[in-house]
Amino acid sequence: MSEIKFLEIPGYRWIPNGQSNFSGAVLDLFKALDGMFLRIADQAQAREFYFPPFIQAHELNKLDYFKSFPHLISFPVALDQHKAGNLEKFIDGPRCDDSGQVHLVEIDKVCDCLTPAACYHFYIHLQGQDLQEPIHLTTRAHCFRRELFYKPLQRQWSFNMREIVCLGPYDYVREFVKKFRDIVTEKLHKLNLGIEWDVATDPFFNPESNPKFIMQQLDPVKHEMIFNKELSIGSTNFHKDYFGENFGIKYQGEIAHSACIAFGLERWIFAIISRYGTNPAHWPLTEIQNV
Repeated sequence: MSEIKFLEIPGYRWIPNGQSNFSGAVLDLFKALDGMFLRIADQAQAREFYFPPFIQAHELNKLDYFKSFPHLISFPVALDQHKAGNLEKFIDGPRCDDSGQVHLVEIDKVCDCLTPAACYHFYIHLQGQDLQEPIHLTTRAHCFRRELFYKPLQRQWSFNMREIVCLGPYDYVREFVKKFRDIVTEKLHKLNLGIEWDVATDPFFNPESNPKFIMQQLDPVKHEMIFNKELSIGSTNFHKDYFGENFGIKYQGEIAHSACIAFGLERWIFAIISRYGTNPAHWPLTEIQNV
């Protein structure tokens, strides 16, 4: 379906910097989809969290994130208010030109990042803890990933991600991934979206030289839900002890294992509208609400 058709949907507005606005029927669809994902989370008795949009850079650095994904990361920046004359220099300068580009003067030190993935907040929140029983958690986060180009609902700088996370011993977490992939597959079948699962890897920078990319190829731990044979609208990810090791999270004295199920809400909206058309009367809201 062409981008023009999407732009004609009442209640949808595309912002060319890689963001979408929702109201009316599109917002109803957004809420219904997230409600469906929350019901999946309820099946795991997942505790829901809210997190702010910033992550401290030193936390992401524990994952070597800036080496693996420098092309995706976004930073909140502010002008340096402590340097004499800096704000005056900004005021007296071009500030924002006719093309919309802001001409910054010296900026304050950057110590934070905009959230690139919802689940990272959990591992930071739980670091240093020794879990005595497996836990299930869920959150919806506004995530930010810089891209070379943007397409409405499909590839955005700012987007919504719902995740369900499990932490515990290896066998328990591995079974969680299998069980909930089956649950999601069953629900997808009811919506008739023609989704197929496929082995995938994370979008590393210079992947061929990154040992993590090579390991994911040798031992696949990521599987994506592929719509229309080309667009990933969600994934399951078995991290093993990666986050437990880097954040010192234990399970009964041993390094904890983790996994997550992730859903990209804008991409799900794209899949529903592509499958059922731009007329909201044809969207399967009742089915989504009853899944």
